[in-house]
Amino acid sequence: MKALVFPGQGSQFVGMGKELYDSRKDIKDLMESANEILGFDILSMMFRGTDEDLKKTEVTQPSIFIHSVAALKAVNGLGAEMVAGHSLGEFSALVANGVLSFDDGLKLVSERAKAMQEACDANPSSMAAILGLEDAKVEEICASISGVVVPANYNCPGQLVISGETASVEEACAKLKEAGAKRALLLPVNGAFHSPLMQPAQERLAAAIEKTKFRKATIPVYQNITTTAVSDPEEIKKNLIAQLTGPVKWTQSVQNMIKDGANNFVEVGPGKTLQGLIKKIDSSVDVASAI
Repeated sequence: MKALVFPGQGSQFVGMGKELYDSRKDIKDLMESANEILGFDILSMMFRGTDEDLKKTEVTQPSIFIHSVAALKAVNGLGAEMVAGHSLGEFSALVANGVLSFDDGLKLVSERAKAMQEACDANPSSMAAILGLEDAKVEEICASISGVVVPANYNCPGQLVISGETASVEEACAKLKEAGAKRALLLPVNGAFHSPLMQPAQERLAAAIEKTKFRKATIPVYQNITTTAVSDPEEIKKNLIAQLTGPVKWTQSVQNMIKDGANNFVEVGPGKTLQGLIKKIDSSVDVASAI
């Protein structure tokens, strides 16, 4: 069984999407409509901007979404039987399985990005990558620290990202190194994504989601919060909202997709990050890029 997977923040690069834009008129038209929807020229930032331009959350997230959906259009879905996305990538996955239109998906992604940036600005915080330690040990140490610090991204066995108040994250990093972590690296982000500190952003996104038309899925999406197959639009909405303050359980999602028959994963969007993570989760499955 074939599964399509869609990357999240961090996979952006200058020049992203230009080859797709030049490849076909229908893809060019789709991408140009993004400028009108967003009210600014995001394509020029994607094609000719700077690394700093693309690191801004309100630019990064829509750029990755636009690239991913354009790539999806280029390969016409590939006959997949299930989809999943890493954090932001879940919105691209919901276009792939017919739950969201491109226009509605882009509007939600833009609202999500602005809300997350505002939450970051209001409460400076941070994230850190923890390498070489069992998930249970990371969870235990985070729970022992006062202040907010929680597991945020379960990327693959031995790679977990934590998120929270900067002092608590730094304290957790020190304790995790003492406990045997190979590395505990503060990430270059000024915000605690997928933590309780995203509560203000969650409320703003929830309001936007409730005004948006969600259709029944043509194929199931394995959502970050539940890690299981979901097709019901109301459940999908609830899980999307919960994702902002809850962890991205990518390891568990991929394991469940494999358990349900997936043996061929195709990454749709910029970069190859998810292919590397999937191979670390289960080296027996096939992975590839859509384009």
